[in-house]
Amino acid sequence: MKYIDEFRNLDIAEKLYRLIDEEAKDLRQVNFMEVCGTHTMAVERFGIRRLLPENVKLISGPGCPVCVTPKDYIDKAIALTAIDDIIVFSFGDMLKVPGTNSSLLKQRPSGKVKVVYSAMDAAMFAENNKDKRIVFLGIGFETTVPTVAASIKYAKKKKLKNFFVYSGHKIMPPAMKLLARDKHVNIKGFLCPAHVSAIIGVKSYNEISRKYNIPCVIAGFEPLDILQSILMLVRQVRSKKAKVENQYNRVVKASGNIRALRLIEEVFSIKDSEWRGIGVIPKSGLILSKRYADFDIENNINLQEPKTSVDKGCICGSVLKGIKTPLDCRLFFKKCNPNNPYGACMVSSEGTCAAYYRYRK
Repeated sequence: MKYIDEFRNLDIAEKLYRLIDEEAKDLRQVNFMEVCGTHTMAVERFGIRRLLPENVKLISGPGCPVCVTPKDYIDKAIALTAIDDIIVFSFGDMLKVPGTNSSLLKQRPSGKVKVVYSAMDAAMFAENNKDKRIVFLGIGFETTVPTVAASIKYAKKKKLKNFFVYSGHKIMPPAMKLLARDKHVNIKGFLCPAHVSAIIGVKSYNEISRKYNIPCVIAGFEPLDILQSILMLVRQVRSKKAKVENQYNRVVKASGNIRALRLIEEVFSIKDSEWRGIGVIPKSGLILSKRYADFDIENNINLQEPKTSVDKGCICGSVLKGIKTPLDCRLFFKKCNPNNPYGACMVSSEGTCAAYYRYRK
């Protein structure tokens, strides 16, 4: 198939639904988790979650990089804007995320916050404005990390002394391993993230499948992709043989993107990292390697630790772990909405709360 319409064919979708229903009819309830924000949006947009059999439950996980960024990162980013010669550059999704006392959006009128589509835009701005220190907020999973790495290599080549990255990057497999062990969620299968998998490849999930006996299927984003992937998970559960399957083989390869992986390995080092609502996950974050440490803002400025408050009433953490849904939150829709977000899950275009609000209200 080559065209979008083919991946949204209603007749094929109905056949897949019937196959899922037939294959799952003798199973106890199985919880499958999608760990990709784009999957979450697609699932809600096409009503997939609500049309599955009662014993097949699709739950959302920590697939939104903005959502899993801890609040103290936001507070520190806001604190950077108070320094005279610093301009903070960010992806647009980050602006509305509430910090303890403010947000990047509220700081934007001062001219100290700028929105870009890539880290390279920030590096080139730094090249043309040597009197300013430019700090790019490095947020994202393995999908966006290579582009940030490329911007850092560009800055090194150009010998820029005023370009920095504040790395909040995360890597997905360690979070999946943590969730695989969580008895509260009781995951029986993962819909693996497609964009991330295009970089890290199929092999990266082998340990999850083998060690925790949990089926994994790398899924594309269209309705038929997702339905076929759910069917593949159901069949694995029935067979009681967990493995990694690649439904999205038109894009994702076994070894991933070798060039991108080498770039990440060169520029970044792995570290323990805090995930909002989940806590510190060992070896789940990235920091600039020693060779590129001069471009790490945390190595170049003594920024005092801000006093970060806990989000009162917001259950974003439980939503990210798959324990609860936005419908369980007393703030959802009533007080918390995209114009007045209480937590990151309502802000990001990939957030679970934003998806529920947009397609269920």
